[in-house]
Amino acid sequence: MVNSFFSRFTPKETKFFPLFRQLSDVVMAASDLLVECTKTEDHAQHVEYYKKIKDQERLGDKLSHKIFDELNSTFITPFDREDIHMIGMHLDDVIDGINSSAKRIALYKPKVIPVEATDLATLIKECACILDKIMEELESLKTNSKQLKSYCKKLHDIENKADDVYENFVIRLFEDEKDSIELFKLKEILYEMEKTTDVAELVGKIIRTIIIKYA
Repeated sequence: MVNSFFSRFTPKETKFFPLFRQLSDVVMAASDLLVECTKTEDHAQHVEYYKKIKDQERLGDKLSHKIFDELNSTFITPFDREDIHMIGMHLDDVIDGINSSAKRIALYKPKVIPVEATDLATLIKECACILDKIMEELESLKTNSKQLKSYCKKLHDIENKADDVYENFVIRLFEDEKDSIELFKLKEILYEMEKTTDVAELVGKIIRTIIIKYA
C-alpha cells in the first residue's frame, strides 16, 4: 500500500475531513426538509420542499466532486484513496436518495401522505444526525474508534427499523388500497425512502472497514 510507507515521514493531508463535515451538513439540511415535506398534505408545499432539497442536492454534488478532485491532487491521504472516495460517494448518495424521495412526492401527487412516510423521513434524519457525528469525530479515529463503532451500530439498527416500517406499510397497503395507481405511487415513494437508510448504513460499513485498517 503506497500510503503505508511514506506516511511515516510525510504529514497526511487533512483537508478531506472539513469536506466530509460540509457534506454531512448538507445531509442534515436535506433530511430536515424531507421530514417537513411529509408532514403537509399541500401539494404546492411538496413542490417547494422539493426545490429546496434539490438545491441541497446540487451543493452535495459540488462537495463530492471537490473531494474527488482533491484525491487526484493529493499525494498522502489520511486513509486509502478508495475509502475516501467511497465515503464521499455514499454521503452524496444519501442526499440523492432524499432528493429522489421528495421528487416522487412532488411528481406523483399522492392523495394522502401516510404516517409511515414521516416515520421513514424521521429515521433518515436520525441517520443524518449519526453521520454528522461520525464526520465530526473521524479525524480522531485512533482515539474515538469505540465511539465510532457504536455510531455504525446505530446506523445498522435504524436501517432495520426502516425495513420494518416499510414492510409493514406494504402489507397494509396491499390489503387496504383499492386504487392500483395510488398503490404504485405510495409504494415507490416509501421504497425510495427506505432505500436511503440502506445507503446511510453503507457509510457505516466503510467506517468499520477503516477502523479495522487504522485504529
